[in-house]
Order: sequence, then C-alpha cells, then structure tokens
Amino acid sequence: MRAYLDEVVTSPSEHHFRLISDDRDLIEATLIELIDDVGCDLVLTAGGTGPAPRDVTPEATEAVATRLLPGFGELMRRVSLNEVPTAILSRQHGAVRGTCLIINVPGSPRAVKTCLDAVFAAVPDCVDLIGGARIETDPERIRAYRPHQ
Repeated sequence: MRAYLDEVVTSPSEHHFRLISDDRDLIEATLIELIDDVGCDLVLTAGGTGPAPRDVTPEATEAVATRLLPGFGELMRRVSLNEVPTAILSRQHGAVRGTCLIINVPGSPRAVKTCLDAVFAAVPDCVDLIGGARIETDPERIRAYRPHQ
C-alpha cells in the first residue's frame, strides 16, 4: 500500500503504518488512534475482509465509522471478479469517521492494486467533501475526479 500511495499521490503526505493481528478490538482501537489521535485523512486497511471467522476488519470499521460508503466495496468486488471468482466472498468497503475516509481492501498485493486502481479516482473528491486534506494524484497514473469544484 505504501508503494501504491507513493506511485499515485503527489501531494505531500505522511504514512503511518501499523501491522496488527486480526483482533476486532485492536483493529477498532488502531483505527481510532490513526484518525482521532494521529489525524489521518485516509486510512487503508488490507486483509481481514473474507468470510473466515477471524476476518473482522469490516465489523471493526463499521463500529468506528459515522457513515458507510457501500459504493467502494461494490466497485472493488466488481473489478476483482474479472480476476478471481472468489471476489464475491470479499466484504471490503469504505466508510467515514470525522474527516477521514477508511477503505478496506483484501490482503493480497495484487488485490490491493486492483481495488485501489478501481476506486482511487474518487478518493480525493471524497476526502475534500468530508473536510480532509487535499489529495493530489499523478494524472498519468490516476486522474482524480473532482466534480464538486
């Protein structure tokens, strides 16, 4: 994910990386820390979106979110179906907490790229709309769509 952001985002940014276990309470606490304490405007999670009992990232995200954005998950699943039939098992989605956009993506590096490529054009406008910091993208890689300007 860090490599993806380095490739796509051109505005100055800081990355705050956390590697944590599939524990719902820990995921919730980490999301709250990154958003409320660190002040992140975009949080990306990888993994924990499948149907296995330990896959609790969507539930943790929903628990801390003030608003869900189901279109993110819908589009990520749709594009992932072009690559793997098991994409229908994934429960990734987008959500808002304060001025932060949270996006859950599957854990494989290939799925991260596929999913983020599908939705990232809408990320800068979404972050603008919720009051987060402006995100600029490399138009050669991802052209940010900003209809609200």
